[in-house]
Amino acid sequence: MKNLALTCCWVIACIFSSQAQNSVLWYNAPAEKWEEALPVGNGRLGAMVFGKTGFDRIQLNEDSLWPGGPEDWGLAEGKPEDLAQIRKFLIEGNHHKADSLMVLKFSRKGLTRSHQTLGDLWLDFDWKEVSEYRRSLDLEKAVAEISFLSEGYQVRQQVFASAPDQAVLIQLTTDHPAGFNGKIRLNRPSDQGFPTAQTTALHPQLLELSGMVTQRSGQIDSKPFPITDGVKFRTLLSAQSPDGKINDTEAGLEIAGAKTLYLKLVTATSFYHPDYEKVALDQLEKISFKSWGELQNAHEREYQSWFNRMSLTLGPEHEELIPTDQRIARVKNGQVDLHLEKLLFDFGRYLLISSSRPGTNPANLQGIWNQHIAAPWNADYHLNINLQMNYWPAEVTGLSELHLPLFDFTDGLIEHGKKAASTNFNMRGAMLPHTTDIWKIPFLQAATAYWGSWIGAGAWLGRHYWEHYLFTGDVKFLRERALPAFEQIAQFYSDWLMIDPRDGKLVSAPSTSPENQFINEKGIKAASTLGAAMDQQLIEDIFSIYLKTTELLQAETPLKAIIEKQLKSLRPGVVLGADGRILEWDRPYEEPEKGHRHMSHLYAFHPGNAITLSQTPAYFDAVKRTLQYRLDHGGAGTGWSRAWLINFSARLMDGEMAHDHIQKLISQSLYPNLFDAHPPFQIDGNFGYTSGIAEMLIQSHEEGIIRILPALPKAWASGKVAGLKARGGFTFDFSWENGEIKTLKIHSHLGNATTIFADGSEMELALGKGESFEMEF
Repeated sequence: MKNLALTCCWVIACIFSSQAQNSVLWYNAPAEKWEEALPVGNGRLGAMVFGKTGFDRIQLNEDSLWPGGPEDWGLAEGKPEDLAQIRKFLIEGNHHKADSLMVLKFSRKGLTRSHQTLGDLWLDFDWKEVSEYRRSLDLEKAVAEISFLSEGYQVRQQVFASAPDQAVLIQLTTDHPAGFNGKIRLNRPSDQGFPTAQTTALHPQLLELSGMVTQRSGQIDSKPFPITDGVKFRTLLSAQSPDGKINDTEAGLEIAGAKTLYLKLVTATSFYHPDYEKVALDQLEKISFKSWGELQNAHEREYQSWFNRMSLTLGPEHEELIPTDQRIARVKNGQVDLHLEKLLFDFGRYLLISSSRPGTNPANLQGIWNQHIAAPWNADYHLNINLQMNYWPAEVTGLSELHLPLFDFTDGLIEHGKKAASTNFNMRGAMLPHTTDIWKIPFLQAATAYWGSWIGAGAWLGRHYWEHYLFTGDVKFLRERALPAFEQIAQFYSDWLMIDPRDGKLVSAPSTSPENQFINEKGIKAASTLGAAMDQQLIEDIFSIYLKTTELLQAETPLKAIIEKQLKSLRPGVVLGADGRILEWDRPYEEPEKGHRHMSHLYAFHPGNAITLSQTPAYFDAVKRTLQYRLDHGGAGTGWSRAWLINFSARLMDGEMAHDHIQKLISQSLYPNLFDAHPPFQIDGNFGYTSGIAEMLIQSHEEGIIRILPALPKAWASGKVAGLKARGGFTFDFSWENGEIKTLKIHSHLGNATTIFADGSEMELALGKGESFEMEF
């Protein structure tokens, strides 16, 4: 490794071309299935655009449409004496009995209460003799567009979801002499045959869809529990045409002879506004007289203030005129498509901008896009990786403020979690469950221990506060938001730990490895044990984060001395088995599912940072062995799991391994509209992919070290990136050719010192706050 001092002779202007690869999804046919439609969103309000030439559907969503309320159900019935019995079973080796009692006493078992669709907007215009069809989503403008010829005349539709104007906006234009002729309708699916909304034409140019979310198929404790109330909503659709006629009918609005048609749709809910009906009307009135140009310009300026913070180019900059679904097909046939890889990276950032904004709910399992009354897994918040993965790309790709909805949500969940910690366990702090919903329910759920008895969520969510601080250096955030969260999370684990009589070490008990099981010494399949690897790693992580925070803030707390002592007695979460792999549980148990999709025992490697090449090389090698064993037995069968493997591979600095998983994700786990396929659709794989690409380009998780192009595959022979973020408050622009870095620009926002590893060189960097440095290699 070369040590290169920074001197004036290094400083050479680094010019990045303003031209970048085109970022547009496009198709030459309408969407027939929901997974082919194109998503638009403003963080709260969204739509799926099908682009059919007759009887078109635009499926609508709003992020707060949930049944029920925060006080629907109480906590589980478990008490401290039940926990004591569970721990006794574990000490005796009766793991299956511990599983059963944990579920019986501390879980509300199977639960159905789902995020739901807002409904559908139907455009019943039946065009004839259609040709030259094109359907697209421009990620640089966040605009979906459909264009085609009907009988030789142009027909065009544009759709976007505006954050400044809080509306879904649609422009329809044609030069066909007959214009648009047909009906516009709004409706919402029924709930087991019961109507959930009413559509009313308030006047010839205004439709109203109003109703309340219910869940008649609801369940709790694995038993039916019909939910007959929930969030109330009001949707208003205004139709305007300067040249056609619009009339109201019983079915909706009737359009005749319109060459230009503007549709403006707003929605307000009782979750956000007690006076939601008035708020919806106010939102519509604010935009009623705005021109299409005003609306679109405001939308694009605001959206691009997020999206244009960074850019990525892979390979040549020419645009290949190949539809997106055909690109996916080519990869399935073994080809490499760098443009598609870059497009999918941009799509992840686009989805985060479109489903998570300051003041909204965080992105759920499907972001905000969901066509169901009862969605897969309730489209809720799974905290054993899925919600966290949604936010992995936030900091590194320049979208730090979009992290805030996660912190707002977690703050509320901590308050609710105090009740579970106190009532169920007689412990201080907050217990966060592995699954929750918009009402922030704090109890465990699932009818099986392996799926729903995990208690590590608090520590994992706590790391996100810490990451936000590491990237931004925001001391006010650390003091006012992060430290109170760390205190409650760490306090619970401090009380939760018990002494393992086998070795006298502190362990989490009962402890599971998310959604996985083992076979114990008695030959019985079980989930609960004394100190599973992930729990031990997570508790060590949050204890260390808490102590670092108190040191940074010079905060003395009663808990600090206790945590310092417990950390020394905590059983390590990284223990190697005889074959050199990291153990998943407290002992080298047989695994009934050797290729399991969760790789929870590698948390300390990613997204944690306790295992690194520079500090723990032996464990670094053990990670390779552990991952290879999973893969040899069919691991990573789901989209999000494959995305996690891209991140793992990047941290292993193995570009070829990472790119192999990119190829597999695209060919095996991608719908035509680029949504991640679990299957079914689950958005975390999209976000995990974008995070993984960033990890291949830049890494800053090792203390005092930033690596440039640490996992560059041969396929990425040339490229450039601008606006990537690194911990310590740095922004990086760089380019490479023939696999070697050519230009590098670094801007320091905080004035921290660091060491840069780039192209075989090691450079000590000490820029002042606000200073930049540019060089060529």
